[in-house]
Amino acid sequence: MRITNNMIMTKADSNINGVKIILDKTNTQMTTQKKIDKPSDDPVVAVRSLRFSTTLTKVNQYYKKNIPDAESFLEVTETSVNDMRDIVRNVHTLSNQGANDTLTQDDRKTILKQLQALQSQLYDAGNADFAGRTVFTGYRTNKTLTFMNDEKDTSYNIEQKIEMKGMEEYRYYSGSVKVPGDATEILDTTSIVNKPYTEHPYYRVRAAYDNISVANNGDVVQIPYKNNGSDTTENLNVTVYETESDWENATGMNIGDDDAVLIESTGDIIMGKNLASTMKANRAVLDFSYSKTGFKDGELRPEYYYNCVKTADKGAAVNVQYDKFDENGNSIEYDINYTISANQELRVNIEADKIFDSSFIQDINDMIEAVSTAINAYDKVQNLKEMKGQDQYSASDYQTSLDKWMDAANKELDYANNNLQKIFNSELEKSKNYEDTLNLAMTDIGCRKQQLDMTRKQMSDQLETVQDLQSKNDDMDLSEVVLKYTAARTAYSSSLTAAGKLGDMTLLNYI
Repeated sequence: MRITNNMIMTKADSNINGVKIILDKTNTQMTTQKKIDKPSDDPVVAVRSLRFSTTLTKVNQYYKKNIPDAESFLEVTETSVNDMRDIVRNVHTLSNQGANDTLTQDDRKTILKQLQALQSQLYDAGNADFAGRTVFTGYRTNKTLTFMNDEKDTSYNIEQKIEMKGMEEYRYYSGSVKVPGDATEILDTTSIVNKPYTEHPYYRVRAAYDNISVANNGDVVQIPYKNNGSDTTENLNVTVYETESDWENATGMNIGDDDAVLIESTGDIIMGKNLASTMKANRAVLDFSYSKTGFKDGELRPEYYYNCVKTADKGAAVNVQYDKFDENGNSIEYDINYTISANQELRVNIEADKIFDSSFIQDINDMIEAVSTAINAYDKVQNLKEMKGQDQYSASDYQTSLDKWMDAANKELDYANNNLQKIFNSELEKSKNYEDTLNLAMTDIGCRKQQLDMTRKQMSDQLETVQDLQSKNDDMDLSEVVLKYTAARTAYSSSLTAAGKLGDMTLLNYI
């Protein structure tokens, strides 16, 4: 076969281009330190690289986004629960102090201010938020746990189950002393005789709210209930009074042993001795339905605790139904879950009804009311003492009447101090129970944080492993690619030199 010069030059040109391709490839590899520039360079490497990139994206999402967000949510929740626990402990300390029967008037006023401050702090802790998302309201994170302003027109129909096992003894008082304002009132002591200051101890359970609406004043309504373990629904007959004053005016605050009354202004369902004993022994549960219009700043929103309907208000045309319990009475959970690894989710929230409800707030209100009553009773005694020392009332008839007023006021003060002691004593046990509930919540949060820490370590290890595998699949060894590039460059220079010499050869060189 005859080899022509043209064939030699064509072959040389082809060889030079081949070397240039290798030189270009190794130059790109040396610059990028990657094995391939496009999938067609090595389909196997390309497919594996895509898989590693997808896995790395997911692991990064878990490790750098989801896990830190979940941790932050848990930390805010933990801080808030811890704040609530501190509040409960402070209430316990005040209860221990208030149970002391040697309190001065200044002591009472100090305790009152502290209780009011703790009440406000409790609301703030309940409304804690993470990045603008309220942490105790389930997935309705755009709503606060409590009403943030007075809402006079807001109305709810509320369905509340009240367990008789939570029944407690409570004391009601009639015949409150009104300090006389002038000489005529001093001499008129008929109210002391006709309506003496009297204590009425009864058993009660409470609705979650005060100022509720059930029926007209004096009406008898039926509240359905079931005894523990029974499927039979029975009815409790209850006489409704709008206020304690209405009850006092109607019956003198007397209840038959088998009777019950409801005070709408306080939400108290009060029972006679026999009825209370039977209902508590049977562990009955009331299905109590009532409406409430008007909520004060700081009151809990009903939708986080009960099945309720927010009725149309402020021009709204549609009622809003909220369900907290299903038809079987089981609580409906509104969990916030974070995906922290493949096929692993972590619940980061605690709903408010699991850690505290209106009962703790009502207990603080009872304590505030008891302290205020004791303060007012003491002031009445002091005012009457001052009146006895005034010259204008030095006459014997005035002094005799003032003595009667003083006896009544001292009796009221004695009852007020005794009631104060009993309420604070009962709160000592209640506050410990509330603290136990919050301790369980703290333990639950701690367990979740431990789970999160373990998952973070796993994700960190997985991230490192995937990055290492991806590097081995995608990256070129720099020393290796430099050697390949040097060899390709040498081959390219040599091919150019050889091709240059071929170009000088003609047939004349052989003549």
